[in-house]
Amino acid sequence: MTRGGCPCGSGDRYDACCGALHAGLRRAATAEELMRSRYSAFVVHDEAHVLRTWHPATRPEVVDFDPDLTWTGLEVVSKEAGGPEDTKGVVEFRASYVVRREPGAVHEVSRFLRTGGAWLYVRGRLVSE
Repeated sequence: MTRGGCPCGSGDRYDACCGALHAGLRRAATAEELMRSRYSAFVVHDEAHVLRTWHPATRPEVVDFDPDLTWTGLEVVSKEAGGPEDTKGVVEFRASYVVRREPGAVHEVSRFLRTGGAWLYVRGRLVSE
């Protein structure tokens, strides 16, 4: 796992931030918090967390992590609803990476639903830059 700062960029320690969600010690309170934890799960290759937080209607069987890809940063661009009392939320983000020494980014608008008290990722739409 990671030591020090959380990969999601919150400024908190990993174990007090996304690490607690990855370990199942607590649930994400907001859609943004879930999105951040999913980004961090991609950073640390935590397939169980990615799949557990993916809505069953759209969840794949497995998650393929590219061993040549290194995630380098997360920026939340905007969010709509997705608070502790909401049942739906939208988070737009940009996640930077390097693969084979070439920088890149994923810019996505993600949709989330809260079901049974837990936020789940439903689907994302890539934004072309």
